[in-house]
Amino acid sequence: MNTTNNFQMVAKTMAELEDVLAEELIELGAQNVETGIRMVSFTGDNALLYKANLHCRTALRILKPIHTFVANNADEVYEEIKKMDWEQYLSLDKTFSIDAVVFSHIFRHSKFVSYRVKDGIVDFFSERYDKRPSVSLTNPDLVFNIHIAHNKCTLSLDSSGESLHKRGYRIAQTDAPLNEVLAAGMILKSGWRGECNFIDPMCGSGTLLIEAAMIALNIPPGIHREGFAFEKWPDFDSELFSDIYNDDSGAKEFDYKVIGTDISGQAISIAEKNVKNAGLKNVITLEVKPFQQYTEAPQPAGVLMVNPPYGERIRIDDIEALYNMIGERLKHVFTGYDAYVLSYKKEFFDAVGLKPAKRFFLFNGALEVEMRKFEIFAGRRDDRSSEEVSTRRYDRDSRAVGENQREFKQDFGPRGGDRDRPRDNRERGGYRDRDGGGDRGGYRDRDNRQSVDRPDRGGYRDRDAGRGPSERGGYRDRDAGQSSDRGSYRDRRDSGSQSADRGGYKERDNRQSADRPDRGGFREKDRSFGGDRPRDVDSERPKREYKPFDRKNAVYDAATNRPVFVKKDPDDEQLKREPIDFKKRKSENSSETPGAERRVNKVFIARKRPVKRDDADTDVTSRDNDPDKE
Repeated sequence: MNTTNNFQMVAKTMAELEDVLAEELIELGAQNVETGIRMVSFTGDNALLYKANLHCRTALRILKPIHTFVANNADEVYEEIKKMDWEQYLSLDKTFSIDAVVFSHIFRHSKFVSYRVKDGIVDFFSERYDKRPSVSLTNPDLVFNIHIAHNKCTLSLDSSGESLHKRGYRIAQTDAPLNEVLAAGMILKSGWRGECNFIDPMCGSGTLLIEAAMIALNIPPGIHREGFAFEKWPDFDSELFSDIYNDDSGAKEFDYKVIGTDISGQAISIAEKNVKNAGLKNVITLEVKPFQQYTEAPQPAGVLMVNPPYGERIRIDDIEALYNMIGERLKHVFTGYDAYVLSYKKEFFDAVGLKPAKRFFLFNGALEVEMRKFEIFAGRRDDRSSEEVSTRRYDRDSRAVGENQREFKQDFGPRGGDRDRPRDNRERGGYRDRDGGGDRGGYRDRDNRQSVDRPDRGGYRDRDAGRGPSERGGYRDRDAGQSSDRGSYRDRRDSGSQSADRGGYKERDNRQSADRPDRGGFREKDRSFGGDRPRDVDSERPKREYKPFDRKNAVYDAATNRPVFVKKDPDDEQLKREPIDFKKRKSENSSETPGAERRVNKVFIARKRPVKRDDADTDVTSRDNDPDKE
């Protein structure tokens, strides 16, 4: 750790803020700046390390990598950690903690990785001194960060300690407060640097207002923090950090206003405490005022930025009406302003009713949100030139409305899909003109108006159109021979005048063509699919008596060698079943092998006990052969 030598560093941030953080680091003098996923890598010295922690508004942590290796299991991680010379970073009287971030199919539990790293560190000291440094989770002297991507492991020193989004000025908060890093990223992405008024009509605890005022005055965001982790490092240069901390050469003048209002008096009270603690009471103006009560906008025109509720953590009875009100007030009151609205779902932006000039995709915690810029102007959009604005209210597929060309995720469509691909007439379907003219189907006029010379080809239509008799499907009678039965959604009033070759859903009074028998389908009071049942369900139908075929009397056909079952005359008497005489059977089968009698008894035991009969000989026989009576 030599201040004269540059070393590699990594700044962690929120998703979609990597470009803003890279610009901040470049302004601070960072070299070899490269952006990644939620991180920016760069090189610099200890002075840049101190500046990055103190001045970066969109950074969460500043890490200093100290060891990189490859490991395929936890034991290899332990061995690699144990091989390091820990005396140059840690001593027995110091405390430490481990922060693990794992993106790997090999290591699936970040806590277990932390335990193995801790074991490697304490075993290094135990084998040499029979003592070990302690672990502290609340206020450690050193914080180590282990990052694993697949099998590539990077061990770093965390120079920040607590996350840098904890500025130190917030002493109270409302429900669902905005993250300080996200608030600063929104303002920096908008391009506002204090050259005009800044208004938040739904300010809550005042996060956007405080971050905007600090940006306008160029106050370092970490000025209110109690400390940083690098202050406990063995080579910490207190004089160098003191010079950086007390340097106010970058301070700027701010001649405009930062105004915050809210419908809740409690929220304004909380915001006043936070603003006072940040030392910005003379810069920020707060007032209890609902957004819908704005009749005049502060002049001169400036930037309006608002973070309305999403309906996730704060429940709103009619959230669509809320966004509708926001759009109405922006259009009629804040003429000349650039308005930025952060929200979660596309339906909320549709309720605003304004066409965005830019779209920024961000993350508010785990939610993928979007910030849209609206340029508020007087008059109608059609009054402007065609080069400035499209005549459509909102072109969802327009790529000119944002720097990020991804579609909004709430559109429920895959990225890079075939949404923009031109389609020919054969591929057109879905919701179309209800007149159903030509080869375009859809919802048609209830009078069944349709082109005579062109078949139905789209929307909700008969699936049998254009198919042969053997290919037709859909809801129809199970009889495959009904090749001309084609159903469709028609007006029930016209069902009585339908042609004879068209079935489907018929009117409830069962009006049907007289020269055609019933073909099945859903009927009144009879919801079966069978086509062999009579239409009149109230009439008495003859009931057939079920009589199984007797295979003993089957006659086999000499030509086909198949049984031909002969129906018995119902007047014939059924042959009475005669009881079995086991004694007689034994006498007749005297030539059988020993044990045959036991087999007969076993079969008898497996059957149900015989029912008493009137024949006395049979009863005696049954009792003699029943083993339960012995």
